[in-house]
Amino acid sequence: MLSFRSTEFPIDNVGRHSHNPGLMNLTYFEVREELFESEALRENPAGDPSSRRIPVILPRTRGSLDLPGYPVLFLLAGFAGSGRQFLNYSAWSPSLPERLDRLRSRGLIGDLIVVCPDAFTLYGGSQYLNSTATGRYEDMIVGDLVDWVGARYPTLGRPQHWAVGGKSSGGYGALVLGMRHPEVFGAVACHSGDMYFDYSYRLDFPRLLRQLDRHGGLDGFMRAFFVAPKKTSELVLAMNIVAMAAAYSPSPAEPWRVKLPFDPETGEIREDVWQRWLAQDPIRLSERYADNLRRLKLLYLDCGRQDQFHLQYGLRILRKKLAALGVPHHAEEFDDDHSDTSYRYEVSLPKLWEAIRP
Repeated sequence: MLSFRSTEFPIDNVGRHSHNPGLMNLTYFEVREELFESEALRENPAGDPSSRRIPVILPRTRGSLDLPGYPVLFLLAGFAGSGRQFLNYSAWSPSLPERLDRLRSRGLIGDLIVVCPDAFTLYGGSQYLNSTATGRYEDMIVGDLVDWVGARYPTLGRPQHWAVGGKSSGGYGALVLGMRHPEVFGAVACHSGDMYFDYSYRLDFPRLLRQLDRHGGLDGFMRAFFVAPKKTSELVLAMNIVAMAAAYSPSPAEPWRVKLPFDPETGEIREDVWQRWLAQDPIRLSERYADNLRRLKLLYLDCGRQDQFHLQYGLRILRKKLAALGVPHHAEEFDDDHSDTSYRYEVSLPKLWEAIRP
């Protein structure tokens, strides 16, 4: 559940949290939804659209957008989400534009451009990686979309004035894109990001195995999932493992273009496939990209102490690894779980602003 605090929701701002995008009463920002065409996603193997609708949150200037430029923040959605989720009109909880507006009113951030990419796939997500199962989503972000934003809006230079952040799978994407592309992003915020796969994924393998038993294999499960009138938590958590296989162990010759990390009948771990997954674990990647991580102006990490996917332990392992590698970072644990923690952006956004501000 969302943790409400009087300092986060002052009485005089309650009425500003709207369910209707047309009713958002923003003082410092405005929201545009732009149609973006990605060359990298054309003819992708999953057949997903290459045209995406992208929310862009812009400073509400006194004139046209003809100022020297603004810092840029990419915010990445989690599994089964897209950029439009950040315009979440839900009861008692402000949307991202409203959070930004409130932080700006308090002087905690300044004027910046926030871009909310759409990397949704038929599997529910892409982990923001290139894959022969889903398509070239890493190239879409750091190539097509970065260039599109730079050409369309007045932005300050990369990487010193560009940042990337996200939560859950979006946190994973932010962390991995940040460590792989220091020429694009100079600051990273990873909220409850996927890491230490031995805990975060492997304990859920039996969920998918039960669905494979019930539906006669992967093809039967996938077909049952798409026609199910209600996507139960058991179905979604099982699909999450398929999505991760599409990201970490794609195999074009296999059904649904994925190689599962376990035998679909017995459940025995396929060590060769599992090693492909572990090669994409931030715990291991941090050592490979340590030099890039040291170049960041900010590496912010957090996780709830009661995270349902045990990501708090991954964070502790990563903190120890980063310290041993001499990588500066700021890490926090907070008293909550994995769900409904978007309020944590109010912790990271001011820190990101200070890292990328003019």
